[in-house]
Amino acid sequence: MDKLNSLILRTSDFWQYLSQNQKDLIREGQYLMNDIIKNQAYQFKDYSFLVFPFAKAYEGFLKQLFRDSKLISHLDYISDHLRLGKLMSPNLVARLGDRSLYKKIKDKVGQGLAERIWNIWKIGRNQIFHYFPHNLKAVSFSEADKIVEEILKTMEEAYQKLKTL
Repeated sequence: MDKLNSLILRTSDFWQYLSQNQKDLIREGQYLMNDIIKNQAYQFKDYSFLVFPFAKAYEGFLKQLFRDSKLISHLDYISDHLRLGKLMSPNLVARLGDRSLYKKIKDKVGQGLAERIWNIWKIGRNQIFHYFPHNLKAVSFSEADKIVEEILKTMEEAYQKLKTL
């Protein structure tokens, strides 16, 4: 993530919408990428750790946005048991019915955004966080940078399209 995008991000309505914890996670992630790792003095086999703060901010942001857009209740928002990944999965729409966030987003603003929110959840969270002995998903620095950019773009687009619901 370059410094110009970082500056624009921090002056936007979207940035103002984020909670302090979400802003802190993004700032800390940017610090790691831009000031600590960018010179690549040490070559890591896996740069997934650079995605973690952004993925965590993404999850918090989605919960906040879904609550504010009335896609989930305040009780869901504060619950320790809400599983966004399950509720956002396009594969579970039939099983979840009216609880499906994928269906709610698709019905309110279109399938394109529902797909982007879900896909970056899979790429930026599920495939990064989970360990499978038969498929260790290691990412390069440039792949981590691209995933971070997609998380932030998806967050901003979701904010723009869902904030007024």
